[in-house]
Amino acid sequence: MGFDRAFHAAATYGSSDHLDDFRKRIDPAWIDEALAATEAATVRRRRLPSEQVIWIVLGMGLFRDRPVEDIVSKLDLALPGRSATVARSSVSQARERLGSEPVKWLFERCASVWAERSAGSHRWRGLRLYGIDGSSVRVPDTPENREEFGGHKGRDGTVSGYPMVRIAVLMVLRSHLLAAASFGAYKGTYELEFAKPLCASIPDGSLTVVDKGYFGAPFLLGIECGQDRHWLVRAKSNLSAKVVEQLGPGDELVEMAVSSHSRAQNPSLPRTWLARRIRYQRPGFREQWLLTSLRDPKRFPVDEIIALYHERWELELGYDEIKTELLEREEAIRSKKPAGVRQELWGILLVYNLVRLEMESIAQEAKIEPTRISFVEALRLMRDEWAWLSVTSPGAIPKRLAAMRRSIKRYVLPTRRARTYPRAVKIKMSNYDRKRPLAEKA
Repeated sequence: MGFDRAFHAAATYGSSDHLDDFRKRIDPAWIDEALAATEAATVRRRRLPSEQVIWIVLGMGLFRDRPVEDIVSKLDLALPGRSATVARSSVSQARERLGSEPVKWLFERCASVWAERSAGSHRWRGLRLYGIDGSSVRVPDTPENREEFGGHKGRDGTVSGYPMVRIAVLMVLRSHLLAAASFGAYKGTYELEFAKPLCASIPDGSLTVVDKGYFGAPFLLGIECGQDRHWLVRAKSNLSAKVVEQLGPGDELVEMAVSSHSRAQNPSLPRTWLARRIRYQRPGFREQWLLTSLRDPKRFPVDEIIALYHERWELELGYDEIKTELLEREEAIRSKKPAGVRQELWGILLVYNLVRLEMESIAQEAKIEPTRISFVEALRLMRDEWAWLSVTSPGAIPKRLAAMRRSIKRYVLPTRRARTYPRAVKIKMSNYDRKRPLAEKA
């Protein structure tokens, strides 16, 4: 049985409680909508139809240790009644025909449904909790990728050994599900450029935690656009602000001026803006300042806000899960052309959400928070499920999934420790000279 047919059978089989969350994952109709919305549907019977190619892209993100043609063979992603052997060139041509837009559409559709439901289940004082942060991803060093994406440029005139893509994500902090993502060329851009479009995906009744690099009236006031939408950011101790009201020890309402440069770019910005400033110090660390739009001290106690800011670290853990576990610390992703890079990245983000969705299901059964579930174990479970579904019969699926989740203790992590160790390099880099191309002269 083909993988997509087995997956569809699993998604529509019976009324077993163990398949409730499975059914809510990728609705087969969403794939048809993605292809229709982006005009990528296959008109004639190709060796690899477009709907099958989407599964190949997801398989590439899930099975990092397997060649693409092996993924096609193992998951039986081919037309029924034909040989399962597919040449690498056929897969490449099929991916080029599909493009990146259907996979992007599918990620955004799935993310909007899954993340909103997840954020609603893990609220803080009635607010959904999100975080925005950026990172970078290495891509294969080909002329096309280097021309399209560029890389980090050093002072000595050299650029990074691999072309790089900038990426920013909007994440549900307490489940790590991605609600939205934005990425593009590394050269000539800043992280904030990719973070700004994410504000449109932030729902009302929410709090978004960001790093100090995102401080600025245009961005933060953009988050506030809506009903009961808030932000929380770390501020510099020398922030220029006028104290309007003292709310408590180390807790005050301040007024800040919006820069003339920002108002010239966006005349709708006010001349001044209000925020709540909180000063605190953890044992062994320097004094810190937080700035937030949570200005009501009764509704939002200061101690809870301080604790909440440190949940921003969940974003770093999420990026680590993608790069270290899902991508297995590979130097670069697979695709050698820009269009393939975009398609592959959207597929990786979608696969990451599928794993996190599985983790949330396991956490619900264990009656604990999703952050207490091991990403490594859940990833293994997902790989086993997908590979197993390609050779099984639909009637055996509920029993198989129930058996997989029966040993639930193996997925549960111990309670997190309060760590106070400073950042340090544990492994010294190689003494060999780095091979990097010279930057082109302007």
